[in-house]
Amino acid sequence: MRTLKIVLLTVFVFSLVPIVGSTSGPTLANDNAIREDKPAEGIEGESSSDVDWTPVMEAIILVESEGNPRAVNGNQVGAMQITPICVKECNLILKERKMKKRYTLNDRFSVEKSKEMFLLIQSHRNPTNSIEVAIRAWNGGPRYSKRATQRYYERVMRRMK
Repeated sequence: MRTLKIVLLTVFVFSLVPIVGSTSGPTLANDNAIREDKPAEGIEGESSSDVDWTPVMEAIILVESEGNPRAVNGNQVGAMQITPICVKECNLILKERKMKKRYTLNDRFSVEKSKEMFLLIQSHRNPTNSIEVAIRAWNGGPRYSKRATQRYYERVMRRMK
């Protein structure tokens, strides 16, 4: 099961085709922070979102680590159980957007920076701002299978209520 998760995450990170095809959604407000509540200003090709990702992120944190920012499970660490590959993808997205900010492996232990990484990935990979896509892709990568991610999706949805 752990190997399958690693393989799926690897596919997620190194896939070249976005889930739907364009980039929009929760956006970068500046080089220093990713905000879920304000539109990006001056970042070409981006738009703001009316989605409040906070309940989704909080539910994922509860499912992944029971809220423990020091949780470690193999190479997955922090409250959102972020892998080094995920950090690398976030840095590639930032580089592509010509932004100076970069994440370190230690940033995975910061709940705030983990949430920033989640939002960055959503803005890049989830242009429709689908909560279901966000949850399933966080667990199974962009080419997730509904069947393989069903239990995880249900657990996160239960935590959101």
